[in-house]
Amino acid sequence: MKKHKHTVFTLYPGLLLATVLCCSSFSMAAEPVAGGDAAITQDTANAILKELKEIRQVLEKIEKQGGRAAKGPSKPTTATFSIKGKHTLGAADAPVTVVEFADYQCPFCLRFAKTTFPLLKQKYIDTGKVRWVALNLPLPFHKDARKAAQAAHCAGEQDKLWEMRDVLFRNPKQLNTKQLPVHAETLALNMDAFNECLQSDRHLAEIDQDAKDANAVRLTGTPSFIIGKSTGEEITGQVVIGAQPMNAFDKAISKALAQQTAEKKTP
Repeated sequence: MKKHKHTVFTLYPGLLLATVLCCSSFSMAAEPVAGGDAAITQDTANAILKELKEIRQVLEKIEKQGGRAAKGPSKPTTATFSIKGKHTLGAADAPVTVVEFADYQCPFCLRFAKTTFPLLKQKYIDTGKVRWVALNLPLPFHKDARKAAQAAHCAGEQDKLWEMRDVLFRNPKQLNTKQLPVHAETLALNMDAFNECLQSDRHLAEIDQDAKDANAVRLTGTPSFIIGKSTGEEITGQVVIGAQPMNAFDKAISKALAQQTAEKKTP
């Protein structure tokens, strides 16, 4: 894997973080995750290798077209983000907010959704400690990711966004426009309303704005997270990048909880 990691530091900065993300996530893919899969499946491993190959092809194409070698900016450690009007899961008055940027074709998002998110939901969201915010960061080399994000929003019009997210994450190879309605049918949605939404441009501007806002705070790969104490519609917190194990989220959430508790005690 060192070859890919070296490539990313010598080529196009716009895809820097996404490629580092692939390498770092893959390097820990075989680590056990408490309460989740002991290791990734062969299909997930193959998807990760395919992802790396596609990114490398994009980078090589840019280089052949005259892209200049450059070193991208360092990864952010903190970020501030507005969550006004965004879809949330969990208690509105939860002391900590986690903002997730995801791509439905990303194999690392699939890994996170299958192994770590269920543990986070049980430990923090269901207990009222964390409010989860779902945002979109469809990567340019995933041709179906943007439309899949729209499908999630269309399901959200019928209060089934979170259920649709789960279905989409678990079917990263079946996200074209013919298959998205099939997934919607499994959720017993009003299909006339869903298809009308999916065939329109509704929600696409919001999805694109999510991606632009993520790039503005130097988040360019998926999954990426901002974890901080809840302060209304704007969150400032620690950045966590990649399908990290549960203990990485435990640490960041505990830190945000401690900050919130300390501020409440301050006269």
